[in-house]
Amino acid sequence: MPPNPRPASIRRLQRKLAEIEGYLMLNLPQRALDALNAQSWTGLTYPASVLTGEALRQLGRPREALEHLERAAAQRPLTPELAIALGWCYKRTHRLALAIETLETARRLHPDEPLLAYNLACYWSLAGNASHALACLQTALNLKPELLDHIPEEADFNPIRQHPGFVQLTQRPTAAPEIA
Repeated sequence: MPPNPRPASIRRLQRKLAEIEGYLMLNLPQRALDALNAQSWTGLTYPASVLTGEALRQLGRPREALEHLERAAAQRPLTPELAIALGWCYKRTHRLALAIETLETARRLHPDEPLLAYNLACYWSLAGNASHALACLQTALNLKPELLDHIPEEADFNPIRQHPGFVQLTQRPTAAPEIA
């Protein structure tokens, strides 16, 4: 077993991780990946795995991203962000049932996270389960009403877009008529 890095080394690595997070926020995933690959992450494997997975995900390489994201998920309980990244990759590698299972697990841990419910609504829609999709979408909209703005361009809802429950749920409230 390798010796633990000194606290100064850990602080230096933590600063480097913050820099890499910045690259990802600036939509520079290749630069982030290059920085991650140029370093040994002894003592900080969890954040390095998450960031590597996210960089690969942003580069459109979901199979490779899964290796790193799954490693991170095995080390700690699912965060909403990690679960969403895993779900995104599972969906794109044709493992929709695993995407749903992952987000359902995360949702039990984080029931008030609207993006988990929203993404579950998308995946249940794709799976052809309108009732689950609508229940999750209702939860997401109750938690964060502005998610309604994303629904018109969300292709994952196409399988249920004509469902009466979906139409009713996604109707924008009409303004009250002005009284003269």
